[in-house]
Amino acid sequence: MSASAPVALVTGSSSGIGAAVARRLAREGYAVVVHSRNSAQAGRALAAELGRAVYVQADLAVDADRVRLVREAVDAWGRLDVLVNNAGISRVVPHGDLLAATPELWQELHEVNVIAPFRLVAEARPALEAAAERGRAGCVINISSHAGVRPKGASIPYAASKAALNHMTRLLALALAPRIRVNAVAPGLVDTPLTVEWTQAQDLWRERAPMRRAAQPADVAQAVAMLAASDYVTGEILLLDGGLNLT
Repeated sequence: MSASAPVALVTGSSSGIGAAVARRLAREGYAVVVHSRNSAQAGRALAAELGRAVYVQADLAVDADRVRLVREAVDAWGRLDVLVNNAGISRVVPHGDLLAATPELWQELHEVNVIAPFRLVAEARPALEAAAERGRAGCVINISSHAGVRPKGASIPYAASKAALNHMTRLLALALAPRIRVNAVAPGLVDTPLTVEWTQAQDLWRERAPMRRAAQPADVAQAVAMLAASDYVTGEILLLDGGLNLT
């Protein structure tokens, strides 16, 4: 295929936040590469729904799959303008239960939440730099978490992985400027099937957040679209928590 429209690769986009981001960028005129580790049927259905889209299945815990994902994305459209590192994993461990946060758990979370985004950026760098030759800098947007900014989160290893992703965002913004911009969106609680039973967190956001609700996937997608549209913002961690950080 070939595309004159800008192209976005959105990892973890067969459902939830990633699917909302893919739909929003498609409405903004992007050709989209949809990705998931599993849920191939849902990924293909979303790509068909979007029209100018393709689906690629890859396990981001496997480095060969990370390399293949970027190559197939670039091959599909002949270019890559935006990389949204949305795919991530979480594990629930009480913060005080230090023995339950095993080395294996730390390694699993950092492999997908930190190393995979870095490797995808490294592989995508030539294509993203080529976007600058068409008049706009390439763009990386990492989906981080409120837990990477505040001492919260499903587990200490998870929160630490998102804090690492935030700092990596700033480091990459410096290293890759001016041809590639790198930013992150750090949502708080987002209403998805995964969080529907998190009643304590839901109550917290309704009672204490100035906006009196959790985020919707579309709220995160709107923030991603805003950062993708900017020509000047880089190195920023956009905290998207309905103002809970103010309380």
